[in-house]
Amino acid sequence: MPIVKHVFNLINLKRLSQIELMQKYPIAFQEETFLGLINSAKNTTFGKKYHFDTIKSFHDFQEFVPISDYDQFSTYIERTLRGEENLLWPESVKWFAKSSGTTAKSKFIPVSNSALKDCHFRGGKDIFALYAAQVSDTKIFEGKSLSIGGSHQINEINNESFYGDLSAVLIQNMPFWAELFRTPTLETALMDNWSDKIEKIIQETYNENIISIAGVPSWTLVLLQKLIETKPVESILEIWPNLELFIHGGINFEPYRKQFNHIIPSNSMHYLETYNASEGFFAIQNDLSQSDLLLMLDYGIFYEFIPMSELNKETPKVLTIGEVEKNTNYALVISTNSGLWRYLIGDTIQFTSLYPHKIKITGRTKYYLNAFGEELMIHNTDKAIAIACEKTNATISDYTVAPVFMTETTKGRHQWLIEFSTVPKNLDVFVDILDNTLQHLNSDYEAKRKNDATLLKPIITIAPPTLFHQWLRKYNKLGGQHKIPRLSNERTILEELLSMMR
Repeated sequence: MPIVKHVFNLINLKRLSQIELMQKYPIAFQEETFLGLINSAKNTTFGKKYHFDTIKSFHDFQEFVPISDYDQFSTYIERTLRGEENLLWPESVKWFAKSSGTTAKSKFIPVSNSALKDCHFRGGKDIFALYAAQVSDTKIFEGKSLSIGGSHQINEINNESFYGDLSAVLIQNMPFWAELFRTPTLETALMDNWSDKIEKIIQETYNENIISIAGVPSWTLVLLQKLIETKPVESILEIWPNLELFIHGGINFEPYRKQFNHIIPSNSMHYLETYNASEGFFAIQNDLSQSDLLLMLDYGIFYEFIPMSELNKETPKVLTIGEVEKNTNYALVISTNSGLWRYLIGDTIQFTSLYPHKIKITGRTKYYLNAFGEELMIHNTDKAIAIACEKTNATISDYTVAPVFMTETTKGRHQWLIEFSTVPKNLDVFVDILDNTLQHLNSDYEAKRKNDATLLKPIITIAPPTLFHQWLRKYNKLGGQHKIPRLSNERTILEELLSMMR
């Protein structure tokens, strides 16, 4: 499709220039976004309550509007689900992204038409614009993109409102031109049953010219491995020889990289990370040679950042884009064009670069491990397990970590439950590498481990195949962006998994 590629390149010359300006003038872009959001929502129920018509600056906003989480917004969202309008955002909101949290209580995040158009779909277009700018000989316009999404359901409260996994909401609302470039069919993409969906995807895509794949690494790997077994072939390239791009997000890719390299053995294969959550599309890996992500500042989202050291204070210090520093863990606070205001999303990030503002995702405000003052974040454990796998020729499917608490006679330690795809030949060596790497990556962990002062060496329990899938199936969370928390400060989930092994 040379004509399509030519038209796409012409359209994106302007967009790439805008992105370049955004990198140079982040404060101005965020100020424009901020004022646009306030002006749009000043006559909503929320805007009137918090005097949006008098807000003229970031300082006013921070003074008038409290920081909130889902619980504080739940009443507004429940009313919106029932069909009330103009509560949080001045549009009729008909779509809701059902959260992939692991608790029994589901969250329904409103997704307005503005968010679909100016945030999520703009992010999708920017992915390909930034990728094509780096890979001049790309063939992404000559075939199809395989989208591996979640399930979709009709809201039981109001039959004019709909909810599902974010991926399903996006697929359902995708513009007509995008449908020309994606597979599988809409009916298959929105299937609820994950096992049946895999079979249908294989049937529909086996003879397609798949150039790119988009999905969560763990679930995508399940599909690709099933495809190899079904046909059977040695590598995915025997089925899709022109495959060149995997667009991924949701979890850290590093623990899975070796397995992808094995089943897609190509020097021309590229891996591009995005940060796209139910609440908004936030960042894109704009340099394939670097692992950090460019924070996108013109998607209708206003960002604030709370240093983790301030998070639990009554009046925490809250920073805007011009005040942040590199290498500091921040809790992410967003105000969006779907009507979430000063919303504590639950993710933590660090800036790796300023001007341009680039980030890495470091974990969750709730899902980190600090039972003994060790302050372990997900990016520490993901990197450590990736290195341990690389050095021992092991591969993993999933893992979770919880504390083994101190007793009167024993010190504390961490227990890792790991489902290996390839078990290391010597588990003791694997543990040593894992432990030493964590000490290198995290000084707090190192201090607690020094001379076994507070923490003993971690212990590893090997999970049987499919254990994590069985747990997710139990809670109807197979597929999509669902995952088990990798770090926890208590043992509830770990004990439940262990009980399933008995």
